Amino acid sequence: MVEETSVDAPAEAETGSGRRGRGAGAGAAARRAARSGGGPGKSLTYITRKIRTFEVLDEEGLAIIEANADTVLEEIGIEFRDDAEALALWKEAGADVRGERVHFPKGLPRSLLKTAPPIYTQHARNPERSVQIGGDATVFAPVYGPPFVRDLEGVRRYATIEDFNNFVKLAYMAPSIHHSGGTVCEPVDVPVNKRHLDMVYAHIKYSDKPFMGSVTAPERAEDTISMCKLVFGEDYLDQNTVLTSLINANSPMVFDETMLGALKVYARNNQACIVTPFILAGAMSPVTVAGTLTQVLAEVLAGASFTQLIRPGAPVIFGTFASSISMQSGAPTFGTPEPSLVSYGAAQLARRCGLPFRTGGSLCASKVSDAQAAYESANTLNSTLLAGTNFVLHGAGWLEGGLVSSYEKFMMDIDQLGMAQKIAQGVDLSENGQAMDAIRQVGPGSHYLGCDHTQANFQTAFYRSNIADNNSYEQWLAEGEKRADQRANELARRWLETYEAPYLDPAIDESLKEFIAKKKASMPDAFT
Repeated sequence: MVEETSVDAPAEAETGSGRRGRGAGAGAAARRAARSGGGPGKSLTYITRKIRTFEVLDEEGLAIIEANADTVLEEIGIEFRDDAEALALWKEAGADVRGERVHFPKGLPRSLLKTAPPIYTQHARNPERSVQIGGDATVFAPVYGPPFVRDLEGVRRYATIEDFNNFVKLAYMAPSIHHSGGTVCEPVDVPVNKRHLDMVYAHIKYSDKPFMGSVTAPERAEDTISMCKLVFGEDYLDQNTVLTSLINANSPMVFDETMLGALKVYARNNQACIVTPFILAGAMSPVTVAGTLTQVLAEVLAGASFTQLIRPGAPVIFGTFASSISMQSGAPTFGTPEPSLVSYGAAQLARRCGLPFRTGGSLCASKVSDAQAAYESANTLNSTLLAGTNFVLHGAGWLEGGLVSSYEKFMMDIDQLGMAQKIAQGVDLSENGQAMDAIRQVGPGSHYLGCDHTQANFQTAFYRSNIADNNSYEQWLAEGEKRADQRANELARRWLETYEAPYLDPAIDESLKEFIAKKKASMPDAFT
């Protein structure tokens, strides 16, 4: 089901009992939610799409891409670097292993993927926040990976752990964000070998939405698993998925030791991996859409099927991150037609593989939250939604080609995500949606403002943005001539000032702190 709320209606905090709070502010929040498509007192959840997917390839086109990918896998092969275990497993499975390059007999990866679930649930510590991954569900997660932030003073600087905590809090409060994400920014003020502990703790402490694990080293993935066992219990973790984490291929056609190590940790523990070729077309794949799709499919089939060698039945997502580059400067470009075509085509290929699909988000190359950022992000987000994407990373906050997490852009993006949720509901064809009683009551030559149907539906009829200014010019002048980014800045400040943490069992919190302290004390600081 889909539950939209206004961008100014933050999620409620839990009470000490662990139940959802229904205090004095709940009524106002519910009314704000109702004005933008949600319902009074309802918990927020992922989207269940009621619109058709947009497809760019017919059966002939899909068959061509699949045949070409099979040729790549069999004749060219995929390298699994610096991982003797992976090479041994592939050899045992029947692949032709030549050094570190694996050549796959036709059909082998697809046969292995038959055990991968087409749909799974990622469980949150608050069961109301659990999400479905796959099928007709869409889950929005925030930006992932930037080392810099553009802060609320307008300064571009390296990110800190305080910034990380702030973005987790904003994602927790955002009604249109269903997932806390992972590396919402890279806190460079914490040692490289220890920051993952603080990052995972932040997702657990400051949010009760599902989140992602560390993938920067196998031992950091193990730490993530250990911390989740403290929260969920060891037996529960073995039988249920509580983490969905990002495993990038080193395109073209390479999986490296770091990514393979993290993949093995998560798959062995029944936790989900998003196997994603990271592609800038023209540099890391061919310049053509069909050539890029061929390479994407080959890389995903190799990496995703490897999860099933580790543990049959482990959840895995067909991922793609495909952008083009400027042939003048070599810089990545976003919001352009070709990556959208790749997303549409990859989504079709994922459905034929029977796997959930990840792509897109609110991507742009702009350095600030300006018109370029808005246009490019809107183009990317629209194709993401219409492709039928199941897991959307970089849904909010992305700036400067992924180098920057922006507070203002985050608030502007979550407003757009709320609109996307409204679109995903499709057309209401109920008796109320058909509105025949209104048409009969008003008749020719009158208006609908005062009719019974309008009065009964005006609070929920249209999405209400709290970023856009729809007032008169005179009122806009009187209120300070504020631009959208200025309104977003003020909204972010208000949210952070009023944030209340969700309930976390004090015993679990203490055990997490003890684990982190012990791990940090066991190794010297490292900043590389």
